[in-house]
Amino acid sequence: MKRALKSSHFLFFISLLLLLLASFFLFPEFFSSRVSYVRSDEINNSVKKIFKPALPPLDTVAYDKKLNELANNPPPKAPTTKVIKDPKTGEETTVVIEPKPAPANPWPVKAVYPNPGAILPFKRIVAYYGNLYSKQMGVLGQYGEEEMFTKLDAEVKKWEAADPATPVLPALHYITVVAQGSSGVDGEYRLRMPDSEVDKVLAMAEKINGIVFLDFQVGFSTLEKELPIYEKYFKLPNVHLGIDPEFSMKSGIRPGRVVGTFDAVDVNFAADYLAKIVRVNNLTPKILVVHRYTQKMVTNYQEIKPLPEVQIVMDMDGWGGAAKKLNTYQQFIYKEPVLFTGFKLFYKNDVLEPNTVLMTPADLLKLNPQPIYIQYQ
Repeated sequence: MKRALKSSHFLFFISLLLLLLASFFLFPEFFSSRVSYVRSDEINNSVKKIFKPALPPLDTVAYDKKLNELANNPPPKAPTTKVIKDPKTGEETTVVIEPKPAPANPWPVKAVYPNPGAILPFKRIVAYYGNLYSKQMGVLGQYGEEEMFTKLDAEVKKWEAADPATPVLPALHYITVVAQGSSGVDGEYRLRMPDSEVDKVLAMAEKINGIVFLDFQVGFSTLEKELPIYEKYFKLPNVHLGIDPEFSMKSGIRPGRVVGTFDAVDVNFAADYLAKIVRVNNLTPKILVVHRYTQKMVTNYQEIKPLPEVQIVMDMDGWGGAAKKLNTYQQFIYKEPVLFTGFKLFYKNDVLEPNTVLMTPADLLKLNPQPIYIQYQ
């Protein structure tokens, strides 16, 4: 009896071993650690997509309220009264004089609501601008990391104190494609920053819980050529875009000699490009900053189309004394509304003239509309 049991156990073991060997040759994918890992990763990604926590829907009431606050429109003029005396009877009559109808204010701009998770207008962005290779292009590259963080934090605190109702989000605005005075090997008059430098900026932003803007000065190149080169970064939820018409040289004259230009077609291309990335990667809305300080830097502004996936900021990029900057803001930002506005402050160039000082948050909050994006260079 015991021999029979042992014999049956032995036969069972041999059969199991043969079955495993046959399975190994017939179905090798089940024994591959590499394929198994890929399958597991695919399953995990699918689960994340299915069970990704849904963002709460946009609070359109709060959104509209904030837009109206940012518009900062002057209150309507109240009726006045005038006493009229009858020359014959001497009787006096008080007459109410209604004010003349005020022209329609262009702010706030009526546009499509953004998708859930939009940063603007619920937070104000305060950004440091520059390039890590250069101490002359802005504070981002002028100071060491810790000193730069200290200075940026000081500006953030100033804005928090000036407008407690609007939380401040720090940002690093990095010139990723830099216009050049020489043509370069490909004749495009621009220099692309390596991934290693972009990665440094991303790591710096992470330390301050900030966001990153990659800025493009395309020279003789185009946004169509340059943006896809850095697409992997735009797929990240905390990376946004800045484009600089000043260095888009459609005239064929090299950068620095004349001011360049972008048309609404270029701005819309950038917005559509970002919107596709947002949709494909299930991201919250991106922000597109467009620098501007002359009429011709942005043509056909009325054709620019904000999208649910992309929030467009027209940034007043001119430097000089306060009066000059305010006039630029009035002429090219206020009068040609797009969606949101920004304002750039230059630590050096804004105070070159005697008896001039850098504009303060309190100064900028008096503007109509109030800028929601602030950049320091």
